Amino acid sequence: MAADVLRDVLVPEVLFGAAPADLPREDGCLRGDLMIEDGRVAGMRRGETGTPRVVMPALVEAHCHLDKCHTIHRMQGIGGNLREAIEAQVEDKALWTEDDLRARIGRGMDEAIAAGCGLLRTHVDWLEGLDLPPAWHVIAEAAGDRPGLKVDRSALIGVDILAEPGAADRVARDIAATGGTLGAFVLDHDGREAGMRAVLEAGATYGLTLDFHMDEGLEDGLDGLGLLAELMIGMGYQGPVLCGHCCSLMNVEGDALDRLLEKVAQAGIFVAALPTTNLYLQGRGAGTPDRRGLTRLRELDAAGVPIVVASDNVADAFCPTGFHDPMGALNLAVLTGHLDPPFARWLPSVTTNAARALGRAPVLVNGAAVGDLRISAARDLPGLVSGRLGPLATVAAAEMEHRSI
Repeated sequence: MAADVLRDVLVPEVLFGAAPADLPREDGCLRGDLMIEDGRVAGMRRGETGTPRVVMPALVEAHCHLDKCHTIHRMQGIGGNLREAIEAQVEDKALWTEDDLRARIGRGMDEAIAAGCGLLRTHVDWLEGLDLPPAWHVIAEAAGDRPGLKVDRSALIGVDILAEPGAADRVARDIAATGGTLGAFVLDHDGREAGMRAVLEAGATYGLTLDFHMDEGLEDGLDGLGLLAELMIGMGYQGPVLCGHCCSLMNVEGDALDRLLEKVAQAGIFVAALPTTNLYLQGRGAGTPDRRGLTRLRELDAAGVPIVVASDNVADAFCPTGFHDPMGALNLAVLTGHLDPPFARWLPSVTTNAARALGRAPVLVNGAAVGDLRISAARDLPGLVSGRLGPLATVAAAEMEHRSI
């Protein structure tokens, strides 16, 4: 029988699936030849060694804002906190014509594809009222022009608005009809518990995945994550539910942190760290910040809470630089959150964990379609995470050889 072979590759074992026990292991990776039959991985075997390359599933961008991206050049004096960034972005929305949105959204999608993404969730601001915003449709059109990228749209609405009678149901009904995720922004809003309950009820009614911008600040008293976990447990709510930011976990420690994380794990919540935006916005004062705008990644992981890392804002009021590249975000999380080697343990945060958080089946290398895989010139995982040898690329036919087995 003839098969294609991708020779001498390293595959992170946590991303492979069932693997032969006799394959060589190197720093959390399997090393050998990938066997390809009818366009799918049919297993892995020992092979001749030379200069290895890393193969893994396509990246998942679990949290970004394509409707806002690449607007920073239109703003002056940006460099404030979260609330000031919100105000600046609101002013810019006057320029959000469909042509403007189409150009910027397409640019952002192309950047994510070039970074090695196969799946992306973008949040979409509700501009006025509860009607679907123009960006909702523009994103769908742009995604249709890029079949190699699966795109999920998530509503972004203040949880206080969704607490109003009927509001969450109306938004959820429109999302169910057009495809997407129900989301909410939760900070110190009045009525946040009632709003989150309404979101959970609407999500259950319409079978939607949920996504919350949660506790994006280092101020004392931000309690949304704990309230959500208690609501989910009390209602018996089955996810998936992704909570992005959760910066206020940095204010909790000791037994109180342990109890909170136990509830989050019991509820089945996924937590996403968004280091670019939160390092830029959080902990601001007159001088150099001495607090990190992250969440407690290591403690969450130790408590059994599945963690995700994503890009968030790119070149807008919330982050004037940034990148649509989950591996770049993971690299930043490694440096700022002390996510030590071996790096194989953290790669699910931008692949399998991230896919599950979005309600999608995770891709594992064994059995995967070649189009769902990415290859890097990196010879080890530190090189992969650092991006020193460039972004992940699709696997080209020219990289495989034909052999009889």
